[in-house]
Amino acid sequence: MIHQRLMSKNFTLLTIANFFMAIAFYFMTPVMSVFMADTFHSDEQQVGIAMFAFTIAAIGIRPFAGYILDGFNRHIVYLISFLVFMLLFTGYALVGCIALLVAVRFLHGLSWGAINTSAYTLAIDFIPEQRRGLGLGVFGISMNIAMALAPLIAFAIARSSGYDTLFYSAVGICLVGFVLASLLSVNKVKRVPQRLSISNLFEKKVLIISINAMLAQIPYGGIISFIALYSRQIGEAHSGLFFILMAIGFGLSRILSGWLYDKFGPRNVIAAGISSIFLGLVIIGFFATPLGFNASAIILGIGFGVLSPTFQAMANKYIAPESRGAANSTYLMCVDSGIGLGMILFGLLIPIVGYNGTFYASAIIELIAILFFLLLTIPRFNKSKQIQSLTH
Repeated sequence: MIHQRLMSKNFTLLTIANFFMAIAFYFMTPVMSVFMADTFHSDEQQVGIAMFAFTIAAIGIRPFAGYILDGFNRHIVYLISFLVFMLLFTGYALVGCIALLVAVRFLHGLSWGAINTSAYTLAIDFIPEQRRGLGLGVFGISMNIAMALAPLIAFAIARSSGYDTLFYSAVGICLVGFVLASLLSVNKVKRVPQRLSISNLFEKKVLIISINAMLAQIPYGGIISFIALYSRQIGEAHSGLFFILMAIGFGLSRILSGWLYDKFGPRNVIAAGISSIFLGLVIIGFFATPLGFNASAIILGIGFGVLSPTFQAMANKYIAPESRGAANSTYLMCVDSGIGLGMILFGLLIPIVGYNGTFYASAIIELIAILFFLLLTIPRFNKSKQIQSLTH
Protein backbone atom coordinates (compact mmCIF):
# COMPACT_ATOMS: atom_id res chain seq x y z
CA MET A 1 0.00 0.00 0.00
CA ILE A 2 1.51 3.28 -1.11
CA HIS A 3 -0.68 5.75 0.80
CA GLN A 4 -2.78 5.39 3.92
CA ARG A 5 -5.20 8.22 3.08
CA LEU A 6 -7.30 8.59 -0.04
CA MET A 7 -6.80 12.24 -1.01
CA SER A 8 -3.02 12.10 -1.18
CA LYS A 9 -1.00 14.50 -3.33
CA ASN A 10 -0.47 11.86 -6.00
CA PHE A 11 -4.11 10.80 -6.15
CA THR A 12 -5.32 14.42 -6.28
CA LEU A 13 -2.87 15.40 -9.04
CA LEU A 14 -3.71 12.29 -11.06
CA THR A 15 -7.47 12.89 -10.74
CA ILE A 16 -7.20 16.53 -11.86
CA ALA A 17 -4.85 15.60 -14.72
CA ASN A 18 -7.33 12.93 -15.79
CA PHE A 19 -10.10 15.53 -15.74
CA PHE A 20 -8.27 17.79 -18.22
CA MET A 21 -7.45 14.82 -20.44
CA ALA A 22 -11.12 13.75 -20.33
CA ILE A 23 -12.31 17.24 -21.32
CA ALA A 24 -10.22 16.98 -24.49
CA PHE A 25 -11.39 13.41 -25.11
CA TYR A 26 -15.08 14.32 -24.81
CA PHE A 27 -14.56 17.29 -27.15
CA MET A 28 -14.41 14.72 -29.94
CA THR A 29 -17.35 12.47 -28.98
CA PRO A 30 -20.17 14.75 -30.17
CA VAL A 31 -18.17 16.83 -32.66
CA MET A 32 -16.55 14.16 -34.86
CA SER A 33 -19.61 13.27 -36.92
CA VAL A 34 -20.48 16.95 -37.48
CA PHE A 35 -16.85 17.83 -38.31
CA MET A 36 -16.66 15.04 -40.90
CA ALA A 37 -19.98 16.04 -42.46
CA ASP A 38 -19.06 19.73 -42.66
CA THR A 39 -15.45 19.26 -43.78
CA PHE A 40 -15.53 16.14 -45.96
CA HIS A 41 -19.29 15.79 -46.64
CA SER A 42 -19.08 12.34 -45.04
CA ASP A 43 -22.06 10.00 -44.86
CA GLU A 44 -23.04 7.80 -41.90
CA GLN A 45 -20.95 4.88 -43.16
CA GLN A 46 -17.76 6.94 -43.31
CA VAL A 47 -18.44 8.36 -39.85
CA GLY A 48 -18.97 4.81 -38.60
CA ILE A 49 -15.63 3.72 -40.05
CA ALA A 50 -13.83 6.56 -38.26
CA MET A 51 -15.55 5.71 -34.97
CA PHE A 52 -14.77 2.01 -35.41
CA ALA A 53 -11.09 2.76 -36.14
CA PHE A 54 -10.78 4.57 -32.79
CA THR A 55 -12.60 1.84 -30.84
CA ILE A 56 -10.76 -1.14 -32.34
CA ALA A 57 -7.40 0.58 -31.79
CA ALA A 58 -8.21 1.28 -28.13
CA ILE A 59 -9.27 -2.33 -27.59
CA GLY A 60 -6.23 -3.76 -29.40
CA ILE A 61 -3.61 -1.72 -27.54
CA ARG A 62 -4.86 -2.38 -24.00
CA PRO A 63 -3.23 -5.82 -23.46
CA PHE A 64 0.13 -4.48 -24.65
CA ALA A 65 -0.27 -1.36 -22.50
CA GLY A 66 -0.89 -3.61 -19.50
CA TYR A 67 2.19 -5.68 -20.30
CA ILE A 68 4.35 -2.53 -20.54
CA LEU A 69 2.89 -1.10 -17.32
CA ASP A 70 3.76 -4.29 -15.43
CA GLY A 71 7.31 -4.41 -16.82
CA PHE A 72 8.42 -0.77 -16.89
CA ASN A 73 8.08 2.53 -15.04
CA ARG A 74 4.34 3.25 -14.95
CA HIS A 75 4.76 7.00 -14.57
CA ILE A 76 6.96 7.22 -17.68
CA VAL A 77 4.50 5.09 -19.67
CA TYR A 78 1.66 7.38 -18.55
CA LEU A 79 3.52 10.56 -19.52
CA ILE A 80 4.50 9.23 -22.96
CA SER A 81 0.91 8.13 -23.61
CA PHE A 82 -0.33 11.54 -22.45
CA LEU A 83 2.08 13.39 -24.74
CA VAL A 84 1.13 11.35 -27.81
CA PHE A 85 -2.58 11.69 -27.03
CA MET A 86 -2.18 15.48 -26.74
CA LEU A 87 -0.18 15.98 -29.94
CA LEU A 88 -2.51 13.90 -32.09
CA PHE A 89 -5.25 16.53 -31.74
CA THR A 90 -3.23 18.65 -34.16
CA GLY A 91 -3.68 15.90 -36.75
CA TYR A 92 -7.40 16.70 -37.12
CA ALA A 93 -6.54 20.27 -38.15
CA LEU A 94 -3.94 19.10 -40.69
CA VAL A 95 -5.61 16.19 -42.49
CA GLY A 96 -6.97 16.84 -45.98
CA CYS A 97 -8.89 13.65 -46.73
CA ILE A 98 -11.01 11.02 -45.02
CA ALA A 99 -8.33 8.32 -45.32
CA LEU A 100 -5.86 10.42 -43.32
CA LEU A 101 -8.56 11.30 -40.81
CA VAL A 102 -9.29 7.60 -40.22
CA ALA A 103 -5.55 7.04 -39.76
CA VAL A 104 -5.41 9.82 -37.15
CA ARG A 105 -8.46 8.37 -35.39
CA PHE A 106 -6.76 4.96 -35.29
CA LEU A 107 -3.58 6.43 -33.79
CA HIS A 108 -5.65 8.44 -31.33
CA GLY A 109 -7.44 5.26 -30.29
CA LEU A 110 -4.09 3.62 -29.59
CA SER A 111 -2.98 6.54 -27.42
CA TRP A 112 -6.37 6.64 -25.63
CA GLY A 113 -6.21 2.94 -24.77
CA ALA A 114 -2.69 3.41 -23.40
CA ILE A 115 -3.34 6.58 -21.38
CA ASN A 116 -6.62 5.30 -19.94
CA THR A 117 -5.09 1.98 -18.86
CA SER A 118 -2.07 3.80 -17.39
CA ALA A 119 -4.21 6.29 -15.46
CA TYR A 120 -6.41 3.64 -13.83
CA THR A 121 -3.43 1.45 -12.97
CA LEU A 122 -1.66 4.38 -11.28
CA ALA A 123 -4.88 5.35 -9.49
CA ILE A 124 -5.16 1.87 -8.01
CA ASP A 125 -1.50 2.08 -6.94
CA PHE A 126 -2.30 5.30 -5.07
CA ILE A 127 -5.57 4.18 -3.43
CA PRO A 128 -5.42 2.28 -0.11
CA GLU A 129 -6.86 -1.20 -0.57
CA GLN A 130 -9.57 -0.79 2.05
CA ARG A 131 -10.85 2.36 0.26
CA ARG A 132 -10.52 1.16 -3.32
CA GLY A 133 -14.22 1.29 -4.14
CA LEU A 134 -14.58 4.87 -2.91
CA GLY A 135 -11.29 5.88 -4.52
CA LEU A 136 -12.24 4.57 -7.96
CA GLY A 137 -15.60 6.30 -7.60
CA VAL A 138 -13.92 9.64 -6.87
CA PHE A 139 -11.42 9.13 -9.68
CA GLY A 140 -14.20 8.28 -12.13
CA ILE A 141 -16.12 11.46 -11.33
CA SER A 142 -13.45 13.41 -13.23
CA MET A 143 -14.63 11.59 -16.36
CA ASN A 144 -18.29 12.22 -15.55
CA ILE A 145 -17.87 15.97 -15.05
CA ALA A 146 -15.90 16.14 -18.28
CA MET A 147 -18.61 14.17 -20.09
CA ALA A 148 -21.20 16.75 -18.99
CA LEU A 149 -19.17 19.90 -19.68
CA ALA A 150 -17.04 19.05 -22.73
CA PRO A 151 -19.79 18.77 -25.40
CA LEU A 152 -21.18 22.20 -24.44
CA ILE A 153 -17.71 23.79 -24.54
CA ALA A 154 -16.77 22.01 -27.78
CA PHE A 155 -19.81 23.17 -29.73
CA ALA A 156 -19.43 26.71 -28.37
CA ILE A 157 -15.80 26.88 -29.57
CA ALA A 158 -16.61 25.27 -32.94
CA ARG A 159 -19.49 27.67 -33.60
CA SER A 160 -17.61 30.80 -32.59
CA SER A 161 -14.07 30.08 -33.84
CA GLY A 162 -14.15 26.98 -36.04
CA TYR A 163 -12.96 23.40 -35.77
CA ASP A 164 -9.23 24.15 -35.95
CA THR A 165 -9.50 26.34 -32.86
CA LEU A 166 -11.34 23.51 -31.11
CA PHE A 167 -8.58 21.01 -31.88
CA TYR A 168 -5.81 23.35 -30.75
CA SER A 169 -7.84 24.17 -27.62
CA ALA A 170 -7.84 20.45 -26.86
CA VAL A 171 -4.03 20.49 -27.10
CA GLY A 172 -3.88 23.39 -24.64
CA ILE A 173 -6.23 21.70 -22.18
CA CYS A 174 -4.22 18.48 -22.39
CA LEU A 175 -1.04 20.44 -21.74
CA VAL A 176 -2.40 21.57 -18.37
CA GLY A 177 -3.12 17.95 -17.49
CA PHE A 178 0.30 16.82 -18.74
CA VAL A 179 2.07 19.37 -16.51
CA LEU A 180 0.10 18.16 -13.48
CA ALA A 181 0.82 14.52 -14.39
CA SER A 182 4.54 15.26 -14.56
CA LEU A 183 4.42 16.42 -10.90
CA LEU A 184 3.48 12.96 -9.61
CA SER A 185 5.93 11.48 -7.13
CA VAL A 186 5.97 7.81 -8.04
CA ASN A 187 8.25 5.44 -6.17
CA LYS A 188 10.78 3.83 -8.47
CA VAL A 189 10.13 0.11 -8.51
CA LYS A 190 12.57 -2.20 -10.23
CA ARG A 191 10.47 -4.28 -12.59
CA VAL A 192 11.66 -7.25 -14.60
CA PRO A 193 9.82 -7.41 -17.94
CA GLN A 194 8.36 -10.83 -18.53
CA ARG A 195 8.52 -12.64 -21.83
CA LEU A 196 5.86 -11.33 -24.20
CA SER A 197 3.21 -14.05 -24.44
CA ILE A 198 -0.55 -14.44 -24.47
CA SER A 199 -0.55 -15.41 -20.80
CA ASN A 200 1.30 -12.19 -19.88
CA LEU A 201 -0.99 -9.96 -21.95
CA PHE A 202 -4.16 -11.04 -20.13
CA GLU A 203 -4.96 -11.68 -16.48
CA LYS A 204 -7.10 -14.81 -16.25
CA LYS A 205 -8.10 -14.11 -12.65
CA VAL A 206 -10.26 -11.15 -13.70
CA LEU A 207 -11.78 -12.69 -16.83
CA ILE A 208 -15.16 -13.66 -15.30
CA ILE A 209 -15.60 -10.22 -13.73
CA SER A 210 -14.54 -8.54 -16.99
CA ILE A 211 -16.99 -10.56 -19.10
CA ASN A 212 -19.77 -9.66 -16.65
CA ALA A 213 -18.86 -5.97 -16.96
CA MET A 214 -18.83 -6.35 -20.76
CA LEU A 215 -22.39 -7.74 -20.76
CA ALA A 216 -23.67 -4.98 -18.50
CA GLN A 217 -22.03 -2.24 -20.61
CA ILE A 218 -23.52 -3.31 -23.97
CA PRO A 219 -26.55 -0.95 -23.73
CA TYR A 220 -24.23 1.97 -22.87
CA GLY A 221 -22.52 1.76 -26.26
CA GLY A 222 -25.84 1.89 -28.07
CA ILE A 223 -27.22 4.71 -25.94
CA ILE A 224 -24.28 7.10 -26.44
CA SER A 225 -24.28 6.38 -30.19
CA PHE A 226 -27.99 6.64 -31.00
CA ILE A 227 -29.64 8.74 -28.28
CA ALA A 228 -29.33 11.94 -30.35
CA LEU A 229 -31.26 10.35 -33.23
CA TYR A 230 -33.87 8.95 -30.82
CA SER A 231 -34.36 12.40 -29.29
CA ARG A 232 -35.37 13.72 -32.72
CA GLN A 233 -38.21 11.18 -32.85
CA ILE A 234 -39.53 12.33 -29.50
CA GLY A 235 -39.47 15.94 -30.64
CA GLU A 236 -39.04 18.12 -27.55
CA ALA A 237 -36.37 15.91 -25.97
CA HIS A 238 -32.78 17.21 -26.10
CA SER A 239 -29.80 14.85 -26.27
CA GLY A 240 -27.49 17.42 -24.67
CA LEU A 241 -29.70 17.52 -21.57
CA PHE A 242 -29.81 13.71 -21.60
CA PHE A 243 -26.00 13.52 -21.30
CA ILE A 244 -25.95 16.15 -18.54
CA LEU A 245 -28.60 14.27 -16.56
CA MET A 246 -26.80 10.99 -17.14
CA ALA A 247 -23.56 12.55 -15.88
CA ILE A 248 -25.42 13.76 -12.77
CA GLY A 249 -26.61 10.19 -12.21
CA PHE A 250 -23.04 8.96 -12.61
CA GLY A 251 -21.77 11.46 -10.07
CA LEU A 252 -24.50 10.71 -7.51
CA SER A 253 -23.86 6.99 -7.58
CA ARG A 254 -20.09 6.67 -7.96
CA ILE A 255 -19.02 7.84 -4.50
CA LEU A 256 -21.97 6.24 -2.69
CA SER A 257 -21.52 2.90 -4.44
CA GLY A 258 -17.78 2.96 -3.77
CA TRP A 259 -18.39 3.57 -0.09
CA LEU A 260 -21.01 0.80 0.04
CA TYR A 261 -18.63 -1.60 -1.71
CA ASP A 262 -15.85 -0.86 0.77
CA LYS A 263 -18.24 -1.34 3.70
CA PHE A 264 -20.49 -4.22 2.62
CA GLY A 265 -18.95 -5.85 -0.45
CA PRO A 266 -20.11 -6.05 -4.08
CA ARG A 267 -23.14 -8.36 -4.15
CA ASN A 268 -25.98 -5.93 -3.40
CA VAL A 269 -24.20 -2.97 -5.00
CA ILE A 270 -23.84 -4.66 -8.39
CA ALA A 271 -27.38 -6.10 -8.21
CA ALA A 272 -28.76 -2.61 -7.55
CA GLY A 273 -26.71 -1.12 -10.40
CA ILE A 274 -27.83 -3.63 -13.01
CA SER A 275 -31.43 -3.33 -11.80
CA SER A 276 -31.25 0.45 -12.28
CA ILE A 277 -30.04 0.02 -15.86
CA PHE A 278 -32.85 -2.47 -16.53
CA LEU A 279 -35.42 -0.01 -15.15
CA GLY A 280 -33.97 2.91 -17.13
CA LEU A 281 -34.12 0.93 -20.39
CA VAL A 282 -37.74 -0.07 -19.78
CA ILE A 283 -38.70 3.54 -19.02
CA ILE A 284 -36.99 5.01 -22.09
CA GLY A 285 -38.56 2.34 -24.28
CA PHE A 286 -42.09 2.58 -22.86
CA PHE A 287 -42.43 6.31 -22.14
CA ALA A 288 -41.49 7.99 -25.44
CA THR A 289 -41.94 11.46 -23.95
CA PRO A 290 -39.48 14.16 -22.81
CA LEU A 291 -40.28 13.29 -19.17
CA GLY A 292 -39.58 9.58 -19.66
CA PHE A 293 -36.52 10.40 -21.77
CA ASN A 294 -34.97 12.64 -19.11
CA ALA A 295 -35.96 10.45 -16.15
CA SER A 296 -34.31 7.45 -17.78
CA ALA A 297 -31.10 9.47 -18.23
CA ILE A 298 -30.69 9.90 -14.47
CA ILE A 299 -31.64 6.28 -13.71
CA LEU A 300 -29.29 4.91 -16.38
CA GLY A 301 -26.52 7.20 -15.14
CA ILE A 302 -26.97 5.90 -11.59
CA GLY A 303 -26.83 2.30 -12.81
CA PHE A 304 -23.77 2.66 -15.02
CA GLY A 305 -22.09 4.82 -12.37
CA VAL A 306 -22.52 2.03 -9.81
CA LEU A 307 -21.09 -0.69 -12.04
CA SER A 308 -17.89 0.95 -13.22
CA PRO A 309 -15.99 1.48 -9.92
CA THR A 310 -17.47 -1.62 -8.28
CA PHE A 311 -16.55 -4.08 -11.03
CA GLN A 312 -13.08 -2.55 -11.32
CA ALA A 313 -12.52 -2.70 -7.56
CA MET A 314 -13.54 -6.38 -7.66
CA ALA A 315 -11.14 -7.02 -10.54
CA ASN A 316 -8.22 -5.56 -8.57
CA LYS A 317 -9.11 -6.97 -5.15
CA TYR A 318 -6.89 -10.07 -5.20
CA ILE A 319 -4.33 -9.05 -7.82
CA ALA A 320 -0.65 -8.62 -6.97
CA PRO A 321 0.71 -5.09 -7.62
CA GLU A 322 3.06 -6.36 -10.34
CA SER A 323 0.05 -7.74 -12.28
CA ARG A 324 -2.25 -4.72 -12.05
CA GLY A 325 -1.40 -3.52 -15.55
CA ALA A 326 -2.54 -6.80 -17.10
CA ALA A 327 -5.60 -6.95 -14.81
CA ASN A 328 -6.75 -3.43 -15.70
CA SER A 329 -6.04 -3.82 -19.40
CA THR A 330 -8.06 -7.07 -19.46
CA TYR A 331 -10.94 -5.43 -17.61
CA LEU A 332 -10.96 -2.24 -19.70
CA MET A 333 -10.60 -4.18 -22.95
CA CYS A 334 -13.76 -6.14 -22.11
CA VAL A 335 -15.61 -2.95 -21.17
CA ASP A 336 -14.58 -1.36 -24.49
CA SER A 337 -15.71 -4.50 -26.29
CA GLY A 338 -19.11 -4.31 -24.60
CA ILE A 339 -19.51 -0.67 -25.64
CA GLY A 340 -18.50 -1.54 -29.21
CA LEU A 341 -20.94 -4.46 -29.30
CA GLY A 342 -23.68 -2.12 -28.13
CA MET A 343 -22.99 0.26 -31.01
CA ILE A 344 -23.21 -2.60 -33.50
CA LEU A 345 -26.26 -4.21 -31.86
CA PHE A 346 -28.29 -1.00 -31.79
CA GLY A 347 -27.38 -0.30 -35.41
CA LEU A 348 -28.64 -3.76 -36.42
CA LEU A 349 -31.79 -3.85 -34.28
CA ILE A 350 -33.19 -0.33 -34.72
CA PRO A 351 -34.13 -0.83 -38.42
CA ILE A 352 -35.83 -4.15 -37.52
CA VAL A 353 -37.64 -3.57 -34.21
CA GLY A 354 -37.36 0.20 -33.79
CA TYR A 355 -35.91 2.12 -30.87
CA ASN A 356 -38.45 0.83 -28.35
CA GLY A 357 -37.81 -2.82 -29.24
CA THR A 358 -34.07 -2.23 -29.12
CA PHE A 359 -34.31 -0.78 -25.60
CA TYR A 360 -36.36 -3.79 -24.48
CA ALA A 361 -33.81 -6.18 -26.03
CA SER A 362 -31.08 -4.32 -24.11
CA ALA A 363 -33.07 -4.74 -20.91
CA ILE A 364 -33.03 -8.51 -21.50
CA ILE A 365 -29.23 -8.33 -21.79
CA GLU A 366 -29.18 -6.75 -18.32
CA LEU A 367 -31.21 -9.68 -16.98
CA ILE A 368 -28.58 -12.01 -18.42
CA ALA A 369 -25.85 -9.86 -16.82
CA ILE A 370 -27.40 -10.09 -13.35
CA LEU A 371 -27.88 -13.86 -13.65
CA PHE A 372 -24.25 -14.17 -14.77
CA PHE A 373 -23.24 -12.15 -11.72
CA LEU A 374 -25.25 -14.17 -9.21
CA LEU A 375 -24.42 -17.60 -10.65
CA LEU A 376 -20.78 -17.18 -11.73
CA THR A 377 -19.12 -13.90 -10.78
CA ILE A 378 -19.94 -13.54 -7.09
CA PRO A 379 -19.32 -17.25 -6.25
CA ARG A 380 -15.92 -17.02 -7.98
CA PHE A 381 -15.13 -13.75 -6.18
CA ASN A 382 -16.05 -15.25 -2.79
CA LYS A 383 -13.89 -18.30 -3.55
CA SER A 384 -10.92 -16.00 -4.25
CA LYS A 385 -11.61 -14.31 -0.91
CA GLN A 386 -11.47 -17.64 0.89
CA ILE A 387 -8.23 -18.61 -0.84
CA GLN A 388 -6.72 -15.22 0.06
CA SER A 389 -7.65 -15.61 3.73
CA LEU A 390 -6.16 -19.10 3.86
CA THR A 391 -2.86 -17.99 2.31
CA HIS A 392 -2.58 -15.21 4.91
